[in-house]
Amino acid sequence: MKPGRVIIMSIALIGVLIGMAAFVNASNQKMMKDVQKAKDNKGFAVVELFTSEGCSSCPPADELIERIQEGNENKEIYIMAFHVDYWDHQGWKDRFSDHEYSVRQEQYAGWLNLSTIYTPQAVINGTREFVGSNGSSIVKAISNGLEEAPGAEVKLQYKIAQGKLYIEHEVTGDKKNTELVLTLVQKSAESKVMAGENSGRKLSHVQIVRQLAHVDANSKEEVVMTLPQDFTGKGWELIGFVQRNADGRIIGAARTGFQS
Repeated sequence: MKPGRVIIMSIALIGVLIGMAAFVNASNQKMMKDVQKAKDNKGFAVVELFTSEGCSSCPPADELIERIQEGNENKEIYIMAFHVDYWDHQGWKDRFSDHEYSVRQEQYAGWLNLSTIYTPQAVINGTREFVGSNGSSIVKAISNGLEEAPGAEVKLQYKIAQGKLYIEHEVTGDKKNTELVLTLVQKSAESKVMAGENSGRKLSHVQIVRQLAHVDANSKEEVVMTLPQDFTGKGWELIGFVQRNADGRIIGAARTGFQS
């Protein structure tokens, strides 16, 4: 799609109700077991959820990734929730939103040959996209990712000084025409929404992207992020993943936590 062309689409508005039954307890348990059946062979799955507090169809998707996160803590599943900003003028401004995250979603529209962008949308390993509440399809894609060997490895180190996060990084393996994407992630938060489609609701969030940076995978340049004022160390993590410039495929990922 053309840069800057944004069409707001709520799954409720377009009548797509895929995956709502995934939130029945028995179905949730089955989905978690499906992920857990994946072979332990150093595969990985990067899950990017594009969401918004202003979208009434997004809370079920947020709940889904929370369940996946909680049920698979020991697996190489890297979940990130990007709160887009194009819902912010619909009555409620999402405090976690950033235009840069909307731009990233538009980039996926180009890579995946989509005519528009919408919420909630989940992208797995940069190659498959689904309605964010479509639990069965998302879990299947995650399981497939866990059974595929990565093409690159990522090492991350950091130091914190004067409100800044200084990141040292190294990518080995297939890194031709790729970039390293770095995200600072807050593991959980809650918001009380006072207007818009979710007015009156208390929303729970997980794996919230608070900062985003890109660097050529061949670069040794230190990356510097400004830490949010509410950064505490505990309950946050740094995720880095290698992505091909041509088609968006993600070929390796890593994470590191912070000392409290």
